[in-house]
This record gives sequence, C-alpha cells and structure tokens, in this order.
Amino acid sequence: MTKITRSHSGKRMSQIVKHGETVYLAGQVGEEGDSVADQTRSCLEKVDKLLAEAGTDKARILQTTIWLADMGDFAEMNEVWDAWVPEGHAPARACGEAKLATPDLAVEVMVIAACDPSSEGR
Repeated sequence: MTKITRSHSGKRMSQIVKHGETVYLAGQVGEEGDSVADQTRSCLEKVDKLLAEAGTDKARILQTTIWLADMGDFAEMNEVWDAWVPEGHAPARACGEAKLATPDLAVEVMVIAACDPSSEGR
C-alpha cells in the first residue's frame, strides 16, 4: 500500500499531502487587501515553498485551479502567472470566480504536482 504523508496539518486540512508520486497542496491565498497582482505573487511564492518542501517544483505541476473573487481580475492575475510558469511547463488549469474566505482576498491557487516518491520532502 502506498504511504500517504501529510504536513502542516490542522484539524480541518493539511497544507501538503503526498501520495506516491503525487503532491497535493491546499489552496494558497495572498495577503488580504493587496492588489490582485501582489496577492497572486504571494500565492505563488507559497506554492514554490511548499513544493520545495515536498521535494518537487513548479516545472512538475500537473494541474492548477485558480479562484478569483472577480473574473474582471483575470488579466492582472494571468500577467503574474505567465511570468511565473516555466516555459514549456504549463499545467492543466482551470480558473473560475468564487466568493473567497474573506472579502479582502482576491485570488486563491491550488496545485497538484508530480514528485519523486523517494524524495526527502515531507
């Protein structure tokens, strides 16, 4: 049976769940009140950090789901996203509008990535 590893876990969720060659990250949000671009950068910095901890990186992202509080912010978010994704490594992606946890949050990013099952990440 393949081991499931969880880290940064609380009562309701884990920030990282690793199963075999797959890493699942919880949704990452930026700093409340920042611009959409700044919130997107903050989300992606958190994604980078968690992926590194799990023994992988953004070039191995398989799928991304992005929620925007307002689809009118799509272009601003995409400008940051496009600069962040490595050339030739665009994952499968969906983006939709959703009411986020607080009114000052504009973007949330959740990713699933491939990893080496023997990696030392948690």
